[in-house]
Amino acid sequence: MASTPAGGQPPVLRMHRAARVEDALHEIIERRLRNRGWQPVITAYTGYGAPGWARVMARVVLTRGTQNRKTLDKARGWRSFTSSPVNNAIVRIQIGDSVTETRTDRSGYVDTRVKGDLEPGWGSVRLFTEGAAPVEAPIRVVDPETRFGLISDIDDTVMVTALPRPLLAAWNTFVLDEHARMAVPGMAVLYERLITANAGAPVFYLSTGAWNVAPTLTRFLSRHLYPAGPLLLTDWGPTPDRWFRSGQEHKRTTLQRLSREFPNIRWLLIGDDGQHDQEIYSEFAHAHPENVAAVAIRRLSPTQSVLAGAIPGPSGEAEAVGSGGKTWFTAPDGAGLWSLLRDTDVV
Repeated sequence: MASTPAGGQPPVLRMHRAARVEDALHEIIERRLRNRGWQPVITAYTGYGAPGWARVMARVVLTRGTQNRKTLDKARGWRSFTSSPVNNAIVRIQIGDSVTETRTDRSGYVDTRVKGDLEPGWGSVRLFTEGAAPVEAPIRVVDPETRFGLISDIDDTVMVTALPRPLLAAWNTFVLDEHARMAVPGMAVLYERLITANAGAPVFYLSTGAWNVAPTLTRFLSRHLYPAGPLLLTDWGPTPDRWFRSGQEHKRTTLQRLSREFPNIRWLLIGDDGQHDQEIYSEFAHAHPENVAAVAIRRLSPTQSVLAGAIPGPSGEAEAVGSGGKTWFTAPDGAGLWSLLRDTDVV
């Protein structure tokens, strides 16, 4: 999902061949589905902002006229990847009396920053597009006085997925019922304690997962009592200049963006040692030491590390180590991380 200026369109680029093929296929499918009476529907994602502005994220896709909003939101697995995006659709975003007009990108997404007056806490904006029912998009409005926040990975940090095992990852994403997914022990309690100790602290969930599964992830987080917060996901498939998007680059650019948007917040970065979280967090901590309070890494067991495609590390108890001028807390679960964090100035 590429961010575009409010009221503008994505810049014109020389498209990669794979992207051109994908666009042509989407155009054919969209035309045929509209001829069969399919109608556009807006899927609103949780956005964020501060008094005076909001980042709004959503997607417009086609669905059968008889398919209601609730049914679409609860579509899981492979069904969430078979929707047809509506390219270049005009979307109006209303905040109070202010209305901003923008357009969907080639994959049907809207990701734009708009002006508007919202009070700190939770607010909402209203989205409109021709032929679809208007929807409300929740917005986490960060108080300008806030000085602490959480940025958390999802896979193997809050939810057991053991990525990047290709077959199991595909099973978890495309087939497995969301109620069969397991939460990482103690992590929800850890997050709740951290935000209770830091009133008003925002929580952002940063993942390389696809936007298609955002409704499923939102329900999972809510069911397992994780604090509500925006999901910052990515879009799979060809880009204008390459075959596939880079999940690692998505995390890097998102961290950079949050450091610009909230320069006074020091983040507790939470991830796991099964993928690239440690590398990405280390780079960010070195480049922006003023924006990092500490790093908390959930340490996978030797078996989980092997299944996740990582080299097994020591499986001892919780420990705190120094790296790049920042304290790194490592433990196998949320209880272990809390035992290290509770007596620090992070809390």
